[in-house]
Amino acid sequence: MVTKHGIEFCFQKKLRLLRTTDFRRVYAQRQSVAIGPLVMYGAQQVTNLSHARFGISVSRRVGNAVVRNQWKRRLREAFRKVKRQFSNDLDIVVVVRATGKPATGEKAAQDTEQLLLTLINRLRPKIRHSGE
Repeated sequence: MVTKHGIEFCFQKKLRLLRTTDFRRVYAQRQSVAIGPLVMYGAQQVTNLSHARFGISVSRRVGNAVVRNQWKRRLREAFRKVKRQFSNDLDIVVVVRATGKPATGEKAAQDTEQLLLTLINRLRPKIRHSGE
């Protein structure tokens, strides 16, 4: 869905990691960084696409279905807003540690966006060096 101002309000299927094999390939690269409640894994894409792909993993240890879905919605929205700063040749998986409910409010949403940007900036050099 796109508004008249050209802003995308959906998390398109092409931007998602969907298959278990994709998740396993990213985990197998063993390139990760962690801050607070989030761990980010990354890998170069096998086929160079024109966009980064994003996967989310939230364990049952985080909380019940309501809490897990709150985390997923929060992370999808944060990725949607900052996806232009992600490299186009990366597959990213974000794992939520067992921390309970995500904080609510506009400030918490901005903090999540900033956290994603910090994680990707720390992860990028690791992925580049592993590919050499």
